[in-house]
Amino acid sequence: MTMAVQREFFEYSIIRLVPRVERGECLNVGVALYSQAFDFLGARTHVEQSRLCALDPEADPTQARAVLAAWELVCAGSESAGAPGAEPLGRRFRWLTAPRSTIVQPGPVHGGLTANPAADLDRLFDLLVL
Repeated sequence: MTMAVQREFFEYSIIRLVPRVERGECLNVGVALYSQAFDFLGARTHVEQSRLCALDPEADPTQARAVLAAWELVCAGSESAGAPGAEPLGRRFRWLTAPRSTIVQPGPVHGGLTANPAADLDRLFDLLVL
């Protein structure tokens, strides 16, 4: 007899880099994933410099990477993330995915089912960012 794997709901958002907000062009640079059932919040990010420079030759990848590192710190609950990093996981995810008009923006929140949120974060990152 095979045991059924328990799958639970999760939410995720693509993290987008918009080097010139007035143009609205974006580059997928990460994924944030939250699962209340698994008490999981994580983000993976990567800036492909050649793709970024194709959108804006004057863009600063170092600045973008610093902002994205802050997203990862908030997800991890790091003390260096300040007040947002101390919030419960669900609040952190909602704070990160709230609409904003900066160079790093969250996409719409999507949902799915998972038995392993860390593996699904990796899968979505590979599929949507790399």
